[in-house]
Amino acid sequence: MSAASAVTVTDLCKRYGAVTALASLSFSLESGQVLGLLGGNGAGKTTTLAMLMGLLLPSAGSIQVLGEDFLRHRYRVLARINFSSPYVDLPHRLTVYENLRVYAGLYGVRRIGARIRELAADLDLGELLKRPYGRLSAGQKTRASLAKALINRPSLLLLDEPTASLDPDTADRLRTYLRDYQKTSGAAVVLASHNMLEVERLCDDIIMLRQGRLFDRGAPQMLIAKYGRETLEEVFLDMARGRSQI
Repeated sequence: MSAASAVTVTDLCKRYGAVTALASLSFSLESGQVLGLLGGNGAGKTTTLAMLMGLLLPSAGSIQVLGEDFLRHRYRVLARINFSSPYVDLPHRLTVYENLRVYAGLYGVRRIGARIRELAADLDLGELLKRPYGRLSAGQKTRASLAKALINRPSLLLLDEPTASLDPDTADRLRTYLRDYQKTSGAAVVLASHNMLEVERLCDDIIMLRQGRLFDRGAPQMLIAKYGRETLEEVFLDMARGRSQI
């Protein structure tokens, strides 16, 4: 694993009895790059993210994360990883500030108050810090969850539909912020999204999954050209509807 590699996955498999959720997936991701995970429901995106977080153990294969064998020594690197999804709630009774403070403590963040104020300014959360998380709108919860994911300045950031529930203006601002964070920090980012315009804008490379198997991989514009389409959404629809073959 090179010094620049953030993630190396080799022959990763996940089976549930007779059902194969992910079959022999291999890829590498360098620090400072954004990798997109594309696929329909049940394609294996969430399963892949869960194994990269250590929430699921693979049935076979290996994962190297930030220079460590993740299956044997994940606790050495967990403090340098974080995750955001609008489908995973934070504790509802705690205020946004309390939630961020708890997670900052878990990640060993120094100068916690200053870090929370910084994120509140960046993500327009200032007026929400004293509000219970459970009383936020869907879009506000998305921004608060993203602040949680960035609290420790992760070297590996895992994102599942990061702009879901956001209006177009807020979503655009958030994408710009994420790209700026990735460029200035040198973090590696794995992005699972159904928003093809978002993937085209943010991702350097894309993995396309279908029924738990690798369908194709490449840069957005390369895939668009390869399949003779004008947009990545058209490529995705061809794959999802079985109109394209490798």
